[in-house]
Amino acid sequence: MTAARSAAAAVLQWRPVADWRLGTRFAVWFALVAAAVILLVGALAYNTAAFMIRTDQQQEFDATVAGLSSDLRAPPQQIPGGPGGGGFTFLHSDSFVFQMVRPDGGVNVSVQSPEAIEILPTTDEDREVAASQEPGVVATREGSANGEDYRIATVSIGGASGAIQIGQRLSPTERMLDSLAWQMAGVGVAVLVGAGIAGWLVGRTVTGRLVRLTEAAEYVSSTGRLDQPAPGREEAGNDEVGRLGNAFNSMLARLAGAKEEQRRLVQNASHELRTPLTSLRTNVSVMRRFDRLSPEARDRLIDDLQGETRELTDLVNELVELATDSREDEPPREVELRGVAEQVAARTRRRTGREITVDADDSTVMGVPGALERALSNPVENAAKFDPEGTAPIEIVVRRGRVEVRDRGPGLDPAEAGHIFERFFRATSARAMPGSGLGLSMVHDIAAAHHGGVFAHNRDGGGAVIGFWVPTLH
Repeated sequence: MTAARSAAAAVLQWRPVADWRLGTRFAVWFALVAAAVILLVGALAYNTAAFMIRTDQQQEFDATVAGLSSDLRAPPQQIPGGPGGGGFTFLHSDSFVFQMVRPDGGVNVSVQSPEAIEILPTTDEDREVAASQEPGVVATREGSANGEDYRIATVSIGGASGAIQIGQRLSPTERMLDSLAWQMAGVGVAVLVGAGIAGWLVGRTVTGRLVRLTEAAEYVSSTGRLDQPAPGREEAGNDEVGRLGNAFNSMLARLAGAKEEQRRLVQNASHELRTPLTSLRTNVSVMRRFDRLSPEARDRLIDDLQGETRELTDLVNELVELATDSREDEPPREVELRGVAEQVAARTRRRTGREITVDADDSTVMGVPGALERALSNPVENAAKFDPEGTAPIEIVVRRGRVEVRDRGPGLDPAEAGHIFERFFRATSARAMPGSGLGLSMVHDIAAAHHGGVFAHNRDGGGAVIGFWVPTLH
């Protein structure tokens, strides 16, 4: 019982087909399908041809026997060569053999060539027919003689004068059918081989590109490099493999971009974190002499530590949000930009003490309120930060989905205006001031997520105009 179970387990575990290459599977499946079709069609064709040939042969034999029987029944009947006559000659053909059968079982045959004498076998039934008084009596059977198979009919002459025996050769027909079967088998084998080759070629064409795609994936997996292209539509056409190659190349491109973004994020984050951390380390060193500091110096040190920790916290939060590409999970809904602008203005007034004015129409957009509020608060806070001693109000203007933040600060360097929305970019004039260089890049990302864009330019009379636009619903 244990041996039987082991054998069954071995059979279940033996899966040679699973180890075959895909091209080999294509070839085998093509060959199997072709074999099934060849067997079905070949068997049907052979059986039909054999049935028709044998039916025609039987009909010819029946017609010959019926005609002879009818002639022998017709009076007056005189058979030359029989008893009482002479000179009866039976002609042989490729299909039939004729001979006279006497009542005593003897036979008379026509001799045209001594080498081609064919004598049909006789039986007791044949002798009874030969001794029959009634003409046209027929007895049929099948027999073998002279290395041939025959269909034999014995037709009585009547008056106990003997019988005429007709033999139809069956072997030539069977040999012809055997030859037809071998020819069909040869054609089937040729078609089977052709189907296998066609399957192999198709498998090679398809799997060749899949092999390259697999090699590219293995290369990326083993090396971590993303510079290995896969065959795309240009090489593979518009079929599924070509689409898969294009999708793989697009994935590699996105992964390469993400990897480059990650590298830049780490480099820039380390650079941005270095300044507040250095300042904190310095202040911590000063705190060792805290008891020797004047009250004013202590207050300045504590304020400085609070400011540095606050800036570091804001920077870390922005880096985490940027690295994880996280946004509020708030679902999009209709948002009135006037309300967003008034909320941002009220909050900035409390934080900075600056005058913030709002001039907004009734623009309504489809978006995430929290994200739009952040997109507006960043440029407003920047306007207050870069012009801390300014007395002119900071203006928020909303017109048909276009949100502008106008200030009277130092303005923008024309050479740097096109870069201020890039991640970690810091204008030359702002590098001595606190900040991470991420605020305006998030404005750009939020506007893009809402199918909009950003803009920045200098304002007539001094200052800058920075903002974004999003499509409106009304």
